[in-house]
Amino acid sequence: MKLYDVARSGNCHKVRMLLAQLSLPHEIVAVDLPGGETKLPAFLKLNPRGQVPVLEDAGEIIWDSQAILVYLARKQSDETWLPTAPLTMARAMQWLAVSENEILYGLARARAALHFKAPWSVADSQALGTQALILLETHLTQREWLAASHPTIADIACYPYVALAPRAGLSLDAYPAIVAWIRRIQAWPNYTGMPGMF
Repeated sequence: MKLYDVARSGNCHKVRMLLAQLSLPHEIVAVDLPGGETKLPAFLKLNPRGQVPVLEDAGEIIWDSQAILVYLARKQSDETWLPTAPLTMARAMQWLAVSENEILYGLARARAALHFKAPWSVADSQALGTQALILLETHLTQREWLAASHPTIADIACYPYVALAPRAGLSLDAYPAIVAWIRRIQAWPNYTGMPGMF
């Protein structure tokens, strides 16, 4: 199993987190994002969208962090990381949607604009990121995990850019339920972090 990876990418970090939790042997293939490797023909054969992460498993190629999380979770014999009960699965999918909308276009883009010269509006991104934090805080005030009574890929999908919120210029001081959730995740066996996380 190979993961085509950029170390500073929160989307790649999601996949690294689940691989660690599942104790799945894998090879990390570092991709030179600043050097434009994702736009080269060889990489575009792996992912025509020209994005990381990409997972290669037994000759099959899966791209998009959410799709990879679903694939890895479903490969397991139990339903821990992605339950198949209709309501629980729907709840997990809801939070995957939040991770790819408010969190990505808010927190991730604000971080990218502030630190990686991305062309997005910091103010607009932070406003959307704040909406995401309020949504999460309200939800986590009454529960420990996002979609079930235990961690699922919903938690992994939302975690990286929320834990990187300070790098997006947004303090987590006003969000104690989020901070407690972050600390619960960071206490997992085989937890793997990345620089700049809360």
